[in-house]
Amino acid sequence: MTDNVSTKERPGQAAADTGYANGPSLEEINGTVAIPKEKGFFKNLLAFSGPGALVAVGYMDPGNWVTSIGGGAKYGYLLMSVILISSLIAMLLQYMAAKLGIVTQMDLAQATRAHTTKKVGFVLWVMTELAIMATDIAEVIGGAIALQLLFGIPLIIGVALTVFDVLLLLLLTKLGFRKIEAIVVCLITVILVVFAYEVVIAQPNMGQAMANFIPQPQIVHPGQLTMALGIVGATVMPHNLYLHSSIAQTRKFDRNDPAEMRRAVKFTTWDSNIQLVGAFVINCLLLLLGAALFFGKDADQLGTFSQLYNALQDNHLAGAVASPFLSTLFATALLASGQNSTITGTLTGQVIMEGFINLKIPMWVRRLVTRLLSVAPVIICTLIYGGSEQALDRLLVNSQVFLSIALPFSMIPLTIFTSSKKIMGDYANKPWVTVLAWTSSIVLTILNLQIIWGTVADLF
Repeated sequence: MTDNVSTKERPGQAAADTGYANGPSLEEINGTVAIPKEKGFFKNLLAFSGPGALVAVGYMDPGNWVTSIGGGAKYGYLLMSVILISSLIAMLLQYMAAKLGIVTQMDLAQATRAHTTKKVGFVLWVMTELAIMATDIAEVIGGAIALQLLFGIPLIIGVALTVFDVLLLLLLTKLGFRKIEAIVVCLITVILVVFAYEVVIAQPNMGQAMANFIPQPQIVHPGQLTMALGIVGATVMPHNLYLHSSIAQTRKFDRNDPAEMRRAVKFTTWDSNIQLVGAFVINCLLLLLGAALFFGKDADQLGTFSQLYNALQDNHLAGAVASPFLSTLFATALLASGQNSTITGTLTGQVIMEGFINLKIPMWVRRLVTRLLSVAPVIICTLIYGGSEQALDRLLVNSQVFLSIALPFSMIPLTIFTSSKKIMGDYANKPWVTVLAWTSSIVLTILNLQIIWGTVADLF
């Protein structure tokens, strides 16, 4: 999904005409990763691989676990098509986000600030900050619960400990961005191996699973639709659009050379799509696990991470394959997912804070502030409900539905910017890309309005 670009183009001209919103995006890592001069496909793919892994993390974070496993437990294999469609939309959006960053040398937050009015920019900033908080809520809850399951650490202490993940990120940044990418890939591999093993043991009905990649009419029923939107919200993440548009700029190449620009767009897209296929596989594994082990069982016993952890060693729920080993693997993968998401979530918080409001404070303060903004609601919820995991899981599920509602506020500006010849030059979206992007935005917006209407109606 790459554009063929003529030699008449002027890469980075939009940035030159508009000016940076506040300097290069994530300046401490911008343009720091060298790429080879050779033109070999695999050497270039390896050099450009990495940002896609950080983006893919957002498509397999703890929020996905609740919605995907819960979707399988409640509705069997019905929602497989939702995961597929969500992943295809994600590939389209991440392609546009990365291209925006490479061509304009601005991330999505900077581009929004540069190309919208102050009022519109303020509204979009508020929605984006709320989306980041919703994303971080899932990461904080998942990490805290994993610490409790593995080491018996109380939830309130586990939540507080997640603040110190910021120090880990600062250390990794000092070691170089490629080190961050390598650690993220290792943690993704842990998650993939754990769930591939557990699904093989669970022996799902692959015939039914494959058949449900074709959308079924039952999906539009109220309960199924709410769960489907939760999966979309947990899969297609607004914050990833901001993150990708920033970290796509970490590669060092001549941005005034049309051939170099084409190469960067091409291999960044390859990296993104390959990593998102991996995220798609993991999300399918989550739903397959829920459907194979828990469909038809009492869903009320599977509503929290702890209940899933316990169910995996309960013969009455998980059947003959149940064992403490499966439960430990589950908690280990949950901790890996939470740590991965912490790295990407904190980076994105920095991108948004710098890009929208040009907040110039020391790096460690920026990251600590963004982390505290996300931890605060989880701590408040934990204290109010006396450390109840059920309350935290309700907060997590609601945060994923909110992400689906917030998504158009990121999708629409991204589509407008990347479709603009004035901003993107010859790199502007092809007509078919623009049509698909607008169709996705409109359909998701309509579905979200339906969910909001149903939620409001339930209150009365």
